[in-house]
Amino acid sequence: MTLAFYMFWICLVLIAHTYFLYPIILFLAYAASQVRRDWRYLKTRRNRRALQLTSDHLPDVTVIVPLYNEAACLLEKLDNLRQSDYPFEKLEIMLVSDGSTDGTNEILESLSDPNVTIVILPQRKGKWNALNVGVAKARHEILVFSDGSALFDRNAIPCLVRHFHDPAVGVACGALEFTRTLESERTDGVYWGYESMLRLMEARLGATLGASGAIYALRRQCYFPLAPNTTMDDFLIPMTARNAGYRVLYDPEARATDVAASSIAGEFARRVRVAAGSYRILGSLLTGNLLSFSGFAFFSHRLLRWMLPFLLIGLLASSSFLLARPFYRLVFLAQLLFCLWAAIGFIFRHRLQRVRYGLMGYFMLAINAAFLVGFWRFLFGREEATWQRVK
Repeated sequence: MTLAFYMFWICLVLIAHTYFLYPIILFLAYAASQVRRDWRYLKTRRNRRALQLTSDHLPDVTVIVPLYNEAACLLEKLDNLRQSDYPFEKLEIMLVSDGSTDGTNEILESLSDPNVTIVILPQRKGKWNALNVGVAKARHEILVFSDGSALFDRNAIPCLVRHFHDPAVGVACGALEFTRTLESERTDGVYWGYESMLRLMEARLGATLGASGAIYALRRQCYFPLAPNTTMDDFLIPMTARNAGYRVLYDPEARATDVAASSIAGEFARRVRVAAGSYRILGSLLTGNLLSFSGFAFFSHRLLRWMLPFLLIGLLASSSFLLARPFYRLVFLAQLLFCLWAAIGFIFRHRLQRVRYGLMGYFMLAINAAFLVGFWRFLFGREEATWQRVK
């Protein structure tokens, strides 16, 4: 009973901190920071926004796009990059095919644009290898990374690149938006809105932890070759740059759009892979520079998220041993009701798509279960280093 008591309160406090206390602390710190910035502006009248650079001051840039079986969207992606507001003569577009088998290579071989560099890898090894090869062959010092299906806003590349006028900046992360189905809009769309707000507040406090692999830029000297089987490259690369002493920024004006997984099942598959990759790199992250607010943000926003499935199981198990007391019985009942909500969402998922928050219980349970599956794959070495688009 004593063990159950301590386990219950440890799990409850950490779960509450992850979903409620940390966002509140983050908001208060963000508000204080914003007041301080506003006061400084009133005193100095200096523009706090990063200014767009003129064409003469823009550096040459290499855009690296790893591809695997992207024949359906490859030409649209290339046209999208060509329509960028960035001077095309200063832009190298590098398309790296990672052993594609669907006609992607044939499309690449038909291209004859001097600004487009084609790399066709005969064997599929994974995104980590495509990125290593792409960076090694890139001609320029500022690198922009993207995915084959992500479409940039016209001003996305200029918005990212403007930050590198400051030599202390190593990474500039963009904002990713999604085209969604009705089901994903009701579930992951709600969660992504919550997540995006946390990222924006963290960025204002200098605690940007990771990027979206679909849109971010990097100073070349911040790139260290990825180890074989690395999957969380868009998290590991910014954290490595931060550990090297560079600033990592988030620019919500640099936007890209991608297609979200159409269902919770598709999102579950994606998060299993994310979870396995997260546990794989955890050891190297814990040995990095996690001082100041960035360390607190990593603990609250990342580490505890990866621990949540185990905390939820611990809370359910410990409360079941403490049912003699009304408070613990109430918490236990609340957990059972949540599981019932998730079960109803799963069974009637097609009918509940139009009911606001009707599927959120199912979604939240599914993404935490995905981390359990991902942890299992990590333990037994079953995580995949290759990647493919989630349907």
